[in-house]
Amino acid sequence: MPADGAVRLALAGLVGMLVDFVAFQALFFLGAGLDGAQLSGFCLASLCNHALITRWAFPETAERPRPHRIERETLFLLVCLLSLALRGGVLAGLAGLPAQRVIMSAIGATAIATFLGSACFVIPPANPPGSSAARWRLAAIGAVGFSVVLRLLFLGRVELMPQEAYYWDYARHLDIGYLDHPPMVAWLIWIGTSLFGNNEFGVRIAAWLCWGATAFFSFRLTRNLCGGPAAFVSLLLVAALPFYFATGLVMTPDAPLTACWAGTLYFLERALLGGERRAWWGVGLCIGLGLLSKYTIALLAPAALLFMLLEPRARVWFRRPEPYLAAALALVLFSPVILWNMEHGLASFAFQSTRRIEGAVRFSLPELLLGIVGLLTPTGLVAALTAPWLHARGVRPAGPDQGSGRDKGPARPGEPRRFIIIFTLVPLSVFAAFSLFHMTRLNWTGPLWLAVLPAVAAGIVSTDEHASAWQRRIQRAWAPTLSICLVLYGLGLNVLVAGLPGLGAVASLPKVPVAWDEFGRQAADIARDVRETTGQEPLLIGLDAYNIASELAFYGHDDAAPRGNSVGRSVVGQPSLMYGFWYRPDTLAGRPAVLFAFTRHQIENPLLAGFFSDSGEVRRQDVVKNGRVEGHFFYRVGYTLPRSAAQVATP
Repeated sequence: MPADGAVRLALAGLVGMLVDFVAFQALFFLGAGLDGAQLSGFCLASLCNHALITRWAFPETAERPRPHRIERETLFLLVCLLSLALRGGVLAGLAGLPAQRVIMSAIGATAIATFLGSACFVIPPANPPGSSAARWRLAAIGAVGFSVVLRLLFLGRVELMPQEAYYWDYARHLDIGYLDHPPMVAWLIWIGTSLFGNNEFGVRIAAWLCWGATAFFSFRLTRNLCGGPAAFVSLLLVAALPFYFATGLVMTPDAPLTACWAGTLYFLERALLGGERRAWWGVGLCIGLGLLSKYTIALLAPAALLFMLLEPRARVWFRRPEPYLAAALALVLFSPVILWNMEHGLASFAFQSTRRIEGAVRFSLPELLLGIVGLLTPTGLVAALTAPWLHARGVRPAGPDQGSGRDKGPARPGEPRRFIIIFTLVPLSVFAAFSLFHMTRLNWTGPLWLAVLPAVAAGIVSTDEHASAWQRRIQRAWAPTLSICLVLYGLGLNVLVAGLPGLGAVASLPKVPVAWDEFGRQAADIARDVRETTGQEPLLIGLDAYNIASELAFYGHDDAAPRGNSVGRSVVGQPSLMYGFWYRPDTLAGRPAVLFAFTRHQIENPLLAGFFSDSGEVRRQDVVKNGRVEGHFFYRVGYTLPRSAAQVATP
């Protein structure tokens, strides 16, 4: 954009800021709430910006053909929606400060985002990019910047999901192993909360950083396999596809697992295709750290073995020490988990293997496919399953101008394609076979698609004149697919934190994390009443597997009752994952307890009465947030917990 054009665009933005501020002040003075006033101001400012851009700053845009104008209008709307999402993040982050300071910060952030988005994507450049690769590179930079900033703004504003609160309780009981997962997620949360405190931001910051590692290794892998233009598009995919966006926002074992999976693929490519001996140390390090995150990264081992068997140039590694040293390094890093399992009767290994295999028989392949659609979008699934074949010409070894510059020798034609197919299909076939007889989880296949992203990215930037109609349809579908994803992430996070203007949350507890903090405060109030009545600190017992217990551990405390009273339902004879290891009935005997549930049948279970000398009546209480009912729960008080199950009275 020429300098005079940038000046005109900036002046239009300043006028829009003034309109935004004046409209907010007027509506706020007239009694409109903060949300309604700022949203109205944003809409008026956006309309003003649009009019100034098209009628004054760049009038030539209004004279272009109708299809071109529609495209520009759509892009401007997209920029406005993404700017609105960032504006909401600023408002949420500054909640509690004076309204004038909050709105000025939000208006400033909106103006910057709108200016950059309009300059890069809406205003026709004087020298437009000469290739689709250049346009996709610009889109990738914009999407990555948006997703990184958006997640950073909301890390500490969205309440913890039950799984996150459970893993935070892992960190509070720091160990070298746990029943249902290895310890990496706990270690990362412990570091985050040690630096930033026991809050949502401290719990999640490591996930945000792990996403950065995933993006880095994905970029390098794609650059080696498919060249520089495709590498930027792979960043766009990692930023915008649902699974990878979520791993940078929600703190679960999938966050470090995905980073380690991406690192393992990169170093395997360097070793198997680039011939680099030192890369095997990276393989061992990433697999070892990945095993400390989640056991499923072990599926890359048979994939690597198969590739070495099928690829003549890779067979040489069977006669060299590096792969075996890499395996030894991974085993050393994984040894804390082995030690924990030896001390606990192989409990974690059994939980993740024989327990799942011995579960009820169920054909869940359709659920697996639907889950993949949710992880990748329909466009992503179609592209992932067809890219290695449809885009074989776009998948090429890295040359001197586009690779890492560290290749020992160029890969032969077909090697990159074979690498992508094997490291995608081997893990996928395991999950598909398991789904024929057992239930699968939504997130299981997420990391394995990292292997095929280079081929997908190559297909997006491909300019092959002989491309089929099917290829071209997939290419055209990507821009709207990724745009819709980014808009949904931004607006969805805003709705999750602030609710819909005038309507509140779109769903209630426990379905979505919208009022766990309020639930915890109300539970703490109930516990305080019991403490004042009995003179003893009551236990808080959630009657589901771990969700309520974990949320109560994080949110259900006050100054008089520090964290540590939420003990899980294992103390009343029901399985409760790690709570059964952390809290034994004999150490809690004689104390009163408050039992919580979200369904009446759980709280009215007749077996519960036998665990206490006396129990109160079941009560129902609404969870109120900002004057609106966001759910309800049931509770009852039990007195004098016995020392062991042998002392439980039979009803």
